Amino acid sequence: TGAQPTDTVRNILSAQGVLLKKHLLGGVKKGAFSLEEAEKRFQAWLTNKQSATEAIKEKVKDAKVAEAKKRLEAEKEVNKNIAEAVAKKKAEKAAAEAEAAAQAAAEAAPVEEAPAAEAPAAEQNAE
Repeated sequence: TGAQPTDTVRNILSAQGVLLKKHLLGGVKKGAFSLEEAEKRFQAWLTNKQSATEAIKEKVKDAKVAEAKKRLEAEKEVNKNIAEAVAKKKAEKAAAEAEAAAQAAAEAAPVEEAPAAEAPAAEQNAE
């Protein structure tokens, strides 16, 4: 029966349509159908195989696009959370600085008022 192809070679030949073509030519040799019919059947198989391959490629491409979109949305959500945390920290820091400035102003104001209150009393004592 001759040399037997390995499994890998058989899969490659099958995917390329070589085995189907050989099978169809065997049918022509036996007189089951004409060469034109064999070619017609082979072309139909080839067209079907190509459309199936394109469908699979399109499905994989769509899955990759969907995955990339999903990762982008997740990254946007993470970035949004980080931005909110940073804004919150900045707001807390600004509030703390404003409170510290208000306390400093409050401490400075009574110190200025006290000498002003003592000054008229000192003037009255001088008279």
